Order: sequence, then structure tokens, then C-alpha cells
Amino acid sequence: MLKTKNYQFWFCTGSQDLYGDECLAHVAEHAKKIVEALNASGNLPYEVVWKPTLITNELIRRTFNEANTDENCAGVITWMHTFSPAKSWILGLQEFRKPLLHLHTQFNREIPYDTIDMDFMNENQSAHGDREFGHIFSRLHMNRKVVVGYWADEDVQKQIGSWMRTAVGVVESSHIRVMRIADNMRNVAVTEGDKVEAQIKFGWEVDAYPVNEAVEAVNAVSQADIDTLVEEYYDKYEILLEGRDEKEFRRHVAVQAGIEIGLERFLEENNYQAIVTHFGDLGGFKQLPGLAMQRLMEKGYGFGAEGDWKTAAMVRLMKIMTGCMKDAKGTSFMEDYTYNLVPGKEGILEAHMLEVCPTIADGKISIKEQPLSMGDREDPARLVFTAKEGPAIATSLIDLGDRFRLLINEVECKKTEKPMPKLPVATAFWTPKPDFKTGAQSWILAGGAHHTAFSYDLSAEQMGDWAEAMGIEAVYIDADTTIRQLKNELRWNELAYRR
Repeated sequence: MLKTKNYQFWFCTGSQDLYGDECLAHVAEHAKKIVEALNASGNLPYEVVWKPTLITNELIRRTFNEANTDENCAGVITWMHTFSPAKSWILGLQEFRKPLLHLHTQFNREIPYDTIDMDFMNENQSAHGDREFGHIFSRLHMNRKVVVGYWADEDVQKQIGSWMRTAVGVVESSHIRVMRIADNMRNVAVTEGDKVEAQIKFGWEVDAYPVNEAVEAVNAVSQADIDTLVEEYYDKYEILLEGRDEKEFRRHVAVQAGIEIGLERFLEENNYQAIVTHFGDLGGFKQLPGLAMQRLMEKGYGFGAEGDWKTAAMVRLMKIMTGCMKDAKGTSFMEDYTYNLVPGKEGILEAHMLEVCPTIADGKISIKEQPLSMGDREDPARLVFTAKEGPAIATSLIDLGDRFRLLINEVECKKTEKPMPKLPVATAFWTPKPDFKTGAQSWILAGGAHHTAFSYDLSAEQMGDWAEAMGIEAVYIDADTTIRQLKNELRWNELAYRR
């Protein structure tokens, strides 16, 4: 299941002791009021915690190291109320290991024209202090997020809230463990990758298990547990027999129920949060896991097909980042299948053989059983639906041999012109930005995979911030993309990310 901590973010205000006790008291008071307002705003997914004003090298260093060791702290928000000499921050920043947001704001919204004097100027000089603080970050070549604006404004608060989700993704990345059932699909390039480098960069642990070790866990599930889950399926989903014998249909559905229960127990017992399968190596499985994998994704597990562990980890990561999001529209594993090339109606039909997460469904969800055109197992049961409309992002993490690259494509999801009654899989249909031809050409030029981690609920900025925090290349394909610009960017990145 999707389980994350009740994370907090520390609010650390910078100043110095030259301005006197009265000024420092005002600094602390103002910082507390900002924290209280942020927490009361309803625009932040996690709590902000006020910390005493940081004025010395020793206190800064100690505070940042305490943040490192506090398991509930997912990052730090800094603000320089006054001038804070940046050399005091060097050791603390060098030893800090979590995400940091530099909030460039000030306590007062407006210049107090009638009363402003030098005392006010000395106390309220964020325009001065934040530049000093920003300089030392650039000098240290360290990653941080910068948000500029008045702290009480909704757009600023929402930017902070958006970054919080990215920060949690950064922290939780090191907790992702992927279980590989069998190996990658033979001779396929894009699903391969350097697992050691992935653990170095992202903290992911990627382990392989023999297929039949997972099958043993499935076979150990009691018939009573299977029957209970089958009844849940029948209550929750529309059953489409389509001429099939009802008893046979139920038996095939029961196979998926056993797979869901068995694999979930196996994942929990061995502390894995993502899983990959491969239709070419099913061992003792009676069916390719279909409905079972869809349900596991719905519960928050990452998934990748044909051994694609990178996408499985990304799906898990993006589900973590959208955790507890109000009115979330869904996140899923996805694959590019076929095009509609009618002028003015261009788009990509997205699907997979079986495994698309039902969190993205729009309307009813049905259970179907159809023969699988690949493999030699019995007809698997799967959930069938169409996806929601609206803006979304599709991401692809690829291994270029000398580095990882994250492609981030903004897309617009639509409904197909007509239903597809003979297609027994869940589908989405989208047009990539800036347009079909430019989007598809850009994706191919950048080396993007046919598998993606897809979400309605995250932005390109959030995923780009995650990539930057991880020290990897991010390539955006969006409304501003042109082929000339993209080719130049890819050339420049070859130099910028050369080891």
C-alpha cells in the first residue's frame, strides 16, 4: 500500500547579531506569523515548522544536521529577513542532504512611505539578504528551488506546496525497492539500464526474483481469501461475460484475485514498493498478471512491463508525490501504441496488454476476459475503461550509457471519436504538446521510451525539479518546444552532463 510519513518542512530564517535584540525579536515574530499563515492557508500538503533564527555558523550547521537526521523532516525552507553573511552558511549547506527551498519574500507587502527610516531598512532587507544567500548557493554549485513573491499570496503558497511534493519525492526516492520477476524482455534496449548507477543516483534498490518464488506466494493464498476478493470485484466492477460461460469467467477472475493477494503479501513481506513482470517468462503463473497488477497500482505500487524497472520506480515515485492529493485524477504506467493521423485529429492511443492503473479511469470500469496474443497461458482477466480528459504529463527515464535523462512531455488527453468495442484493454488518447508532429519528433530525437510514467496530477516543473535535485538531465517537450531549439539543447546537454 502507499504509505508515507507525515512529513514536515522546517522554516529557517537568517539574520545576524549586529542589529540588536529588539530587531532579532521582530525577526522571530515575523517568521512565526509567516509559518502560521502558511499552515492555515490550505495550500500546502505538509506542515511547516518554525525554527529559531539562524545567526551563527555553529547554529546553522547544527540545525541543518538535525534536519538531516530527523526522519519526519523532508526539507528546509529558508528566508533571509535581514542581511545574513553567507560565509556563515557554508558548512551547514555543505553538510545538508535534503531538499531546500529559498523563499525570496519580505514580511511587509508595501513600502511604508510615510514612516520608513533606517531602522526599518536595516530590519527589513530581504532584497539584500536573499541575494547574499543566493550567491553562496551558486558558488557552492548546489541545487535549490527559488520561489519569489509575497508570502501571503495564494500563488506563492501554491508554489511552495508544489515544491513540497517534489521534495517528498526526492526523500522517498531512496526508499524505493523494485522487485523484478524474471528479466527484461529479450533484445529490447530501452528497458535496460545500469542498476548500480540508479542506486547511486536515485537510491533505488532493484532486485531480481525467480518467477516461481513469486508463484509460490500466490499458490499459498487460501481459497477463502480468494473468494472474498472475487466478491469484491463483482460488487465493484461491471462484469462483461460477452458470451463466455459464467463459471469459467469467475474461475479466471479468481486466478487474478489469487495473484493480487499473493504478490501483495510477497511485496510487503520483502519490503518492495514496485514490481515488474515479463509475459515471456511466467513460470507457474496460470495467467499473465493483469487485473491483479492494475489493482496493485491503484494501491500505490509502481509497475513496469517486460522488466522495465525504471518505469516501475518512476510510477511509484509519482504516486508518492501525489499522495493525499485532494481530487487527484490519477497516475499510471502507460505505453504508446498506435496513432490517429487524420488532420486536425492527430493523437496517440495509449494502452498496454493489460496493465493500466484504474485511478485514471473516467466512468465505469469493467472486467473482461480475452485471449492474450502473446504467451501460452489461459485468458487473463483485466479491467477495461477509458481515461479522463485534461492536461497531463508523460515521463520517460532513459539510460544513455553515460548518464540518465528524464523526458517530460506535456500532453492533452481527449476522448476518441468513436468507441472501440473490440479492444479489450484500458486506453487513453492524447496529443503531445506543442503539436503531434513536433511532440513525436522531439520524443524520438531525445531517445524517449515507449513506456511512460503518466500523471494528471503533477507538473513538468515538479518533475524537472526532481531531476535537478537528483543531478540528472531533464528534457522538456511542451508548448514552447521547437525542433531547432530541442536539437541545440540536446547538443549542449552532451557537454553539460559529460563526466
